[in-house]
Amino acid sequence: MERAFTPLECLLPAGNLKFCLLILNQPFNKGHFHCLWSRAALRACADGGANRLYHVTEGSQESFLPDYISGDFDSIQPEVKEYYKVKGCELIETMDQDLTDFTKCLQILQKKIEKKGLQGKHRLRVDTGLEGSWCGLIPIGNPCESVTTTGLRWNLTNQVLKFGTLVSTSNTYDNSGIVTIETDKPLLWTMAIKR
Repeated sequence: MERAFTPLECLLPAGNLKFCLLILNQPFNKGHFHCLWSRAALRACADGGANRLYHVTEGSQESFLPDYISGDFDSIQPEVKEYYKVKGCELIETMDQDLTDFTKCLQILQKKIEKKGLQGKHRLRVDTGLEGSWCGLIPIGNPCESVTTTGLRWNLTNQVLKFGTLVSTSNTYDNSGIVTIETDKPLLWTMAIKR
């Protein structure tokens, strides 16, 4: 049987879960930021997310340099872009207007982590008490032709997850404390954290 991992283990004192941190151009809770940043294996910003990172770390920006910033750079402030460029952060310009900066950033992230074999079947422990009420599964880049889950209120059985048809963005848990996910293509797991 595969090992169950706890997505919010990254917020627990003894947590050693490997994860990537992606900062979007949205307000975020500073309370968990330092813990997440210090434990992330890879740190990225999607376009204007770099503005958020720059301002939330004011006075200590040099200690919080992302591995890369991607997007069409229509949202990042020029002085923020120049700061991270001078500091040696990788700037990846993605001009495709058919995709959001978030999707483009995920595609780059996918390429960077694919070699680590993070696809297939996973067991997630969702009983730490830190979980919020919602969770979701989002296909990255390509449609997922076969997704099966347990432990969710609305489980999937060999379902296709694809933008324009079905994307599971507003699910919740069935209170079993374990979610299993089996997929044929990469998926993004999203979940709320209690305040």
